[in-house]
Amino acid sequence: MLRKQIFAAGALLAFAAGHAAIAHDQPGTHWISKEAAIARVKALGYDAVRLEADDGNWEGEATKAGQFYDIHVDPHSGELTQSRLKH
Repeated sequence: MLRKQIFAAGALLAFAAGHAAIAHDQPGTHWISKEAAIARVKALGYDAVRLEADDGNWEGEATKAGQFYDIHVDPHSGELTQSRLKH
């Protein structure tokens, strides 16, 4: 009986942890839309912008002047918070 309870508790914890991770990779309720975030990045001179929700930010890739960049966009303001040249 105790073995079943321990298994059930472990399964519940694993489900909750997995569910939290999935929810964290979804846009929040007060985020700007993906389209608005892309428009903000393009206004800075980037092209081919691809974004997805990840770890509380819009994250993705873009090109600028023929170079590829990893980018992060603040989900509330649309401000570009990281632009790192890919090697």
